[in-house]
Amino acid sequence: MLNAEKTLFQGKAGATPQQMADLEDFRIRLSKANSVMNLVGPDSLPDFWNRHAWDSAQLLTHAPVARTWADLGAGAGFPGVVLAILLKDAPDAHVWLIDSLGKRCRFLQEIVDVMDLPATVINGRAEEQTVKCDIVTARAVAPMERLLGYAQPYFQRGAQGLFLKGEKAESELIEARKSWHLDAELAPSQSDPRGRIVTVRSVRRARPKH
Repeated sequence: MLNAEKTLFQGKAGATPQQMADLEDFRIRLSKANSVMNLVGPDSLPDFWNRHAWDSAQLLTHAPVARTWADLGAGAGFPGVVLAILLKDAPDAHVWLIDSLGKRCRFLQEIVDVMDLPATVINGRAEEQTVKCDIVTARAVAPMERLLGYAQPYFQRGAQGLFLKGEKAESELIEARKSWHLDAELAPSQSDPRGRIVTVRSVRRARPKH
């Protein structure tokens, strides 16, 4: 079953044999690391190729010319590590993997080093970094209202946002618009019919109403 899902992923993502080898290596290393620290829900690992790999890779279909990405709250490496693997041979590609927890950053650094990925691991708060990128992204980090606060500095430096969200995406956007003026739209996720991808083109904090 795992091989069938792997083949399906390769076809959808257009991944090369080397990229598939790197992703398989990543899957194995993640499984081992997950047994000693909670990176992803253990029940989700058998569905690695769809729930994690394709969920991440689909972002490239929304921004095919983007080469520089910042993954806020990079955690286990979704979507950032997957993007770095798939962009490895693209000219000038780079992914910043930003996380505030040291042990997650050590895991991410090991992956980046072993696979020689075009990525930089940053152990720190997302909103305090000075990274300039084409796309700022995140998965399972915070509700949209708070996530936009983390991402605002990246928008101010010219980035657009592509955020992986679940079935509450629409209600999160409604709530976020109470605090932010934003140009945003929802698209269905290709990995889960309940999921949504939120594209944010611009954002600025709304003035409080008196």
